[in-house]
Amino acid sequence: MSSFNGLSQRFWCELRERGHSVAVEFARDEESITDAARRADPQLILCPFLKERVPAEVWQKWPTVIIHPGPAGDRGPSSLDWAIADGATEWGVTALQAVEEMDAGPVWTTRTFPLPQDPPTKSSLYNGPVTDAAMSCLEEVLTQVADPAFRPTPPENLAKTCVRPTMRQTDRAFRWNEPAEDIVRKIRAADGAPGVRTEVAGVRVSAFDAHAGPRQSDPPGTVVACRDGAVLVAAGSGSVWLGHLKLLADATPLSGSSLKLPAAQVLADHLPPGLTSTTPATPAARGVRYLRRADVGYVILDCYNGALSTEGCNQALHALRHAARQDTKAIVVRGGDGPFCNGIHLNAIEAAKSPAAEAWANITAINDVCRELITTRGQVTIAAFSGSAGAGGVMLPLGADLVVARDGVVLNPYYEMGLTGSELHTYTLPRRVGPEAARRLLGDALPVGVTEAKRLGMIDEIGPRDPARFSGWLHEVALRYRDRELRERTLRRKAETLDRDLSVKPLDAYEACELGEMAQDMFDDRQGFAAARRAFVRKEAPDRTPAKLALHRAPGFVRG
Repeated sequence: MSSFNGLSQRFWCELRERGHSVAVEFARDEESITDAARRADPQLILCPFLKERVPAEVWQKWPTVIIHPGPAGDRGPSSLDWAIADGATEWGVTALQAVEEMDAGPVWTTRTFPLPQDPPTKSSLYNGPVTDAAMSCLEEVLTQVADPAFRPTPPENLAKTCVRPTMRQTDRAFRWNEPAEDIVRKIRAADGAPGVRTEVAGVRVSAFDAHAGPRQSDPPGTVVACRDGAVLVAAGSGSVWLGHLKLLADATPLSGSSLKLPAAQVLADHLPPGLTSTTPATPAARGVRYLRRADVGYVILDCYNGALSTEGCNQALHALRHAARQDTKAIVVRGGDGPFCNGIHLNAIEAAKSPAAEAWANITAINDVCRELITTRGQVTIAAFSGSAGAGGVMLPLGADLVVARDGVVLNPYYEMGLTGSELHTYTLPRRVGPEAARRLLGDALPVGVTEAKRLGMIDEIGPRDPARFSGWLHEVALRYRDRELRERTLRRKAETLDRDLSVKPLDAYEACELGEMAQDMFDDRQGFAAARRAFVRKEAPDRTPAKLALHRAPGFVRG
């Protein structure tokens, strides 16, 4: 594989849950792929996310299946980009045999699904319908590989073949006098990489995180409003909210360097003084928000790519405190349409004048959120993994009374990046799973699927995979606590647990120990936080497969 991304982690969790031995190898070059295959001598090689060519020595000897994010007959590295940009109404995923030509092998199986008319972002399409279709393909492939009579469908027997070229910036380009909906579609086809090159406020940038705005009378290309880090740009018809931008290499140097950051931060030196928004609320106004639905208060962490900045943490703390003052029966903390949360905001930290100081501010701010969730005594608290989560984003919800997850999400309950971690996890994680399991989870540093998470006690219930159905299910779960007896019993048990635990060791003590370690990680850089952070935000490919993933057990399965 090219990286251990969300789909690869879903495959890994599913295969292990089925009892298979699974080894992972990053596709650095042909030699490393071939060596890994020889060592494992697998029954099947799966490539859920692979940009490189599989060596002939490998696919000629071992069954090798590529997961291609396009319908049968589709070929090319930019399949999802073209599907969104062209306004396709149906798309698919295909499991095909590796051959010399990329995406041209015999088809093992394929799945199709409808695409919404409102264009999805490429990342949401990949992490949602594409991943689900790929998991369905995986189930069939596992059955087929065990059938000696199975033969994949030759490519010449397919109804049609469409070879799509790599989408270039010239294919993505737009002018601000074009209709807003066309601009939004082009940017969403490039979100979260590579973005679309354009000019905003006289600055050359790559644009991400686009949403249609209201009609404007200003000249196209004019920045007319700013809200919650997003900027509103007038278009030929309507306007476009841009949530995030990245400076191009040839742009005038500005604060924040060439990292993907909130648009208003990137353009801070080029926006008119006092520019604010008087337009109605917009989907581009990401961050944290509170809403009430009947007897349930929702604190929604809608953070781009799941990164919770210092400001976002402060918003979450304010929202939780506001929620606690209401007369609701339950408070639900959940994510938006993307990941639930991945902890502190590494891009914002890297862009800060003092990254160590910003990292410290960020971790202490997220700790305040965790403390508030743990100690809220007036309402039942429910944390919902509406999307996948990692590091501190896994630990944050564990202080709630009830923790639930959407089926299919993947949790990475450990810390990397040269950080030992905080988020009061030394209290909440052992409280949920026990000290031994907590040490194993942190030490093994491996993904956990929802089935295993429930078995361990990290989560209590699993809801539907479909996001809309999950939201309805989650609301019904929260409404259980309208029942006075259940609510009072839950609150009484919480109070008794907190009184007992914190009389032995207060939260301040847990936090002090955690922050003592983190201070050395952040300010003394004792474990390479600065270099690891820099490599992450600049998307540098790993130079080797992590030892924790290279579990060469035979007979078994190896994924490329």
